Amino acid sequence: MEYFTLFLTYLAACGAAAATGAMFQPGEWYRGLAKPRWTPPDWLFPVAWTVLYLSMSAAAARVAMLPDTGQALALWSVQIALNTLWTPVFFGLRRIGAGLVIIFLLWLAVAATMVAFWQHDAIAGVLFAPYLVWVTVAGMLNRSVWYRNVAA
Repeated sequence: MEYFTLFLTYLAACGAAAATGAMFQPGEWYRGLAKPRWTPPDWLFPVAWTVLYLSMSAAAARVAMLPDTGQALALWSVQIALNTLWTPVFFGLRRIGAGLVIIFLLWLAVAATMVAFWQHDAIAGVLFAPYLVWVTVAGMLNRSVWYRNVAA
């Protein structure tokens, strides 16, 4: 029961991050930007984020049940805060460069969280790995959009 309660608590934090996607949708502005050919299709984003939020929550709940995991969980808090911040900055404010800075910091936070989780629980570390891959792709996409539409 304790694991499930922790899982739901972390999932609620992810829900706050997910809500920004509903509030600040890409819309015509984003569709009009020059993007690389390898840009994932629109339908993939909600599917990927649903799986990632479930995995992130499961990983955090596993680690939260272990002793001396305060720093690892603090890193989890940093990454979800940056995750929540990116969408309103990129899509809401349309600040592509600021989004690039945030996603770089998010990548660092996700990588640090994954390493910290791995040190406490290998399964939790593995559960975080797809998130790092996705943020890597998202960061490369953010950079490409910035380069094609702002820096060029």
